Amino acid sequence: RRLAAGRLGRVLDLAPAPDGSRFAVAAHDGRVLIVERESGEIHEVDRSENGDASGLAWSPDSAWLAWSHPGPEPLSQLKLAHVADLSVSEATPLRFRDFAPAFTADGKHLAFLSERAFDPVYDAHVFDMAFIGSCRPHLLTLAATTPSPFGPQLHGRPTEKEKGGDGEDNPTALPITRIDLDGLADRIVPLPVEAAVYSSLRTARDGLLWLRHPLTGVLGTSGAGPDARRPDTVLERYDLEKLRCEELSSDVGRFAVSGDGKRLAIVSHGKLSVVPSDSRVPAGDDDHDDAVTVDLSRIRRTLDPAAEWRQMYDEAGRVMRDNFWRPDMGGVDWAGVLDRYRPVLERVATHDDLMDLLWEVQGELGTSHAYVTPPGGWRDDAARQGLLGADLSRAEDGSWRVDRVLPSETSDPAARSPLAAPGVAVRAGDAIVAVDGHPVDPLTGPAPLLTGSAGRPVELTVSPADGGDRRHVVVVPVADEEALRYHAWVADRRAYVHERSGGRLGYLHVPDMVGGGWAQIHRDLRTEMAREGLVVDVRENRGGHTSQLVVEKLARRIVGWDLPRGMRPTSYPGDAPRGPVVAVANEFSGSDGDIVNAAIKALKIGPVVGVRTWGGVVGIDSRYRLVDGTLVTQPKYAFWLEGYGWGVENHGVDPDVEVVMTPRDHAEGRDPQLDEAIRIALESLEHVPAKAAPELPGLPG
Repeated sequence: RRLAAGRLGRVLDLAPAPDGSRFAVAAHDGRVLIVERESGEIHEVDRSENGDASGLAWSPDSAWLAWSHPGPEPLSQLKLAHVADLSVSEATPLRFRDFAPAFTADGKHLAFLSERAFDPVYDAHVFDMAFIGSCRPHLLTLAATTPSPFGPQLHGRPTEKEKGGDGEDNPTALPITRIDLDGLADRIVPLPVEAAVYSSLRTARDGLLWLRHPLTGVLGTSGAGPDARRPDTVLERYDLEKLRCEELSSDVGRFAVSGDGKRLAIVSHGKLSVVPSDSRVPAGDDDHDDAVTVDLSRIRRTLDPAAEWRQMYDEAGRVMRDNFWRPDMGGVDWAGVLDRYRPVLERVATHDDLMDLLWEVQGELGTSHAYVTPPGGWRDDAARQGLLGADLSRAEDGSWRVDRVLPSETSDPAARSPLAAPGVAVRAGDAIVAVDGHPVDPLTGPAPLLTGSAGRPVELTVSPADGGDRRHVVVVPVADEEALRYHAWVADRRAYVHERSGGRLGYLHVPDMVGGGWAQIHRDLRTEMAREGLVVDVRENRGGHTSQLVVEKLARRIVGWDLPRGMRPTSYPGDAPRGPVVAVANEFSGSDGDIVNAAIKALKIGPVVGVRTWGGVVGIDSRYRLVDGTLVTQPKYAFWLEGYGWGVENHGVDPDVEVVMTPRDHAEGRDPQLDEAIRIALESLEHVPAKAAPELPGLPG
């Protein structure tokens, strides 16, 4: 039996009422709906203009529905709907991020997570403060006369006998949820646990459950080593009777609570287990009296690829229809497009064919960021090519010599240079004559002998350039030289800018607008900003979402100076440009890399040198995957920019000074775009000198 077919939109959350009479639905268009089981009737409870509702939760008596209602990003509040009359009330004010509501089993409290801890932490690299680990579980006492479980009790706390009677559960008892709406938000109390990063709050028998996540950086580079295991996410339980918190299991990916609140299904260490909800999960792989591991290898499925591909094709079309940034699909007859390509679908013979077809179909919309990415493929770690972090070439005598050893970047664990490691001491001009005792072939070089050696010790036999005795050294090749070569590229250009400007200009490269780019800016921000002018290179910028943070740094203007005795003066505000700022862009500055250039021009921070940028600013959230794990993205977040309107999409940002980088420039190592940026910055300094600290005032009289 199908209910409300075609009238719900895309269902993002679904929660059946405990009595089975109705369902709550959160739809993709911000609606919160209740669907009656018997009649199929749909009631619209509420609607959001700020995104999707989440965390649908019923009271034990099925009389109330709670959910997290989004406000302006990142705020959200809890709302309550009384099913009898569909009246909606605010349970919490729209001031913080309140989410994951859950009624306690006795119906007396609404538990939820809230990011309302304001305990700032100083940044270690720049003068800034951040709120880290600001979440904490809270309880909202629903009836005005119900005391807080953490406060004093009028007659003292009940004994075990008073709480449990004869200790037997009464399966017919149905707790009634009474809510006094007046003063509701004043009855919020935090649980006595430290603020941290929490998610997935649920209620279970006599307690609350949640996942506690470790505080880690977005790049994952702060561990003990590149291959170090990251800290576990743990499942914790707070006992509302004994008022204490305990860890139930580590390395938990997700969990679910049974209807009676007595058992949990958890995914931990890659396995699915069913365990009690009130005791620690036993360590080890063996089953115990109260814990059972579900053998997922017993699952068998029959797959019809052609049928699956048809469903994926239709699903991709529906998701695009429901999320594309223009409801009118930009004037494209989307249903007609899907029908026109459908005969091709019938001739698809492989998964790769389907991926190509979906790319073509989504491309009909003529909008950026419409991607199709298949699930991760097979990889044999034992066959990873080992790389030495060096430029090698074949000499006239047939030997393979080192032309350049790339320097390590010690602030980036991914930029480790094997030949620059302590004790290796391989220099430019040295020849690699053997790998693990096998002679290097004069034609193919050492690469075939390094197959499968990434991350493993390898012995190299090295013939020094000065003709001395051969040396035997042990190195650990890397699997990827991208980070190593990137940092060397940046260092070379920074040195070039310093040399050409006589040390007057600083240089920063911004590779992307996510965590990696933010880290890269700050590696040299303090020293490069302190020079008279600045060249900001956003060529090859892969985009992201942090451009406004970058612009905030570049747009600072010095209005004062701090002159401590015996120390160099510092600008106020700090890390502000002291003179001209010149940006460099190219055709690979895309997405947020487009936006940062448009913002630099709109705010008149400085000129942009290079060529027109990529031209794709309708953003995505990478939310949806098809049934086999294929990621399909929908251009949803349109972007308007001052001075450009909607014109950056499919056009890009035009530079103030156009300089084309030819293939010959690349081949011969020239960088005319950077040269022009240096020239403009130095010329600007001739007309308007950089700001400098004043001399101390003279004595009066």
